Amino acid sequence: MQDFESFLAANLPRVSSIHPEYEEALQAMLLAGGKRFRPRLLLGIVQAYEPLLLESTMHPALALEIFHTYSLIHDDLPAMDDATLRRGEPTLHTRFDEALAILAGDALNTYAFEVLARSPFRADVRVELVRILAENGGAGGMVLGQAIDLRFEKHPLKLEEVLELHRNKTAKLIAASLEMGAVIVDLPRETRKALYDFGIELGLLFQVQDDILDATQSEEEAGKPTGNDLEKNSFVTLLGLEGALDYADGLAESLQERFESFDAPIRDALGGLMERYLFRHKAHRGPLA
Repeated sequence: MQDFESFLAANLPRVSSIHPEYEEALQAMLLAGGKRFRPRLLLGIVQAYEPLLLESTMHPALALEIFHTYSLIHDDLPAMDDATLRRGEPTLHTRFDEALAILAGDALNTYAFEVLARSPFRADVRVELVRILAENGGAGGMVLGQAIDLRFEKHPLKLEEVLELHRNKTAKLIAASLEMGAVIVDLPRETRKALYDFGIELGLLFQVQDDILDATQSEEEAGKPTGNDLEKNSFVTLLGLEGALDYADGLAESLQERFESFDAPIRDALGGLMERYLFRHKAHRGPLA
């Protein structure tokens, strides 16, 4: 991931203009760090089968991180979560102003597709990568999930409805990361689907653990405001803390079975990441690091 961080730093959006803060606003949340979970998944699949393509794969990996970062900027806006802290740094609308934060998010959304379109792959591969990101991050994916989340913020949902919310808001972009890697290395359709389905379930576990973090960690530990999910349709709100931990245990067990069904190259390439973010939970009932 050191190579990825170097690539990110070399390919930050750079726009010269008379605006004194515009370029800084575009770069700030990308430079604030984060788990880089989605790029790790994508790069892991490519590492498993075609390590010589890793350098070229930095482009779609960066596109994923840029797109994810745009979503966080908009998620933090006063009209949505009205958060003041993200990745341990002031959110853009508090650091600058709301209008610039909206525009920075808009710019990163489109810049992600510019980076993806410039990736050094065949045209048909680039088109398929664009489709996967747009389909899972757009109207029928992440944006839909955010809309459902906001619409029913103070209206309790049933478990299946909460699952629909988070399949869209969180899980689809994680699943897309794995599928994009499968496209780059030209894995069979059935393997692509298996990885995507695994990513959906992984995204749900990721969300349950994030809800547990919100209920159990301080703002300083989490690097963002916590204790804000009490009026939301979180897994902790619906199931209680112990219930959410039990539900996460069940997801982790199911995911471990799925993971062990993959070919050895995938297990070898992603094993360390899964141990850190997935299987460790079952053993220690601890949230994501």
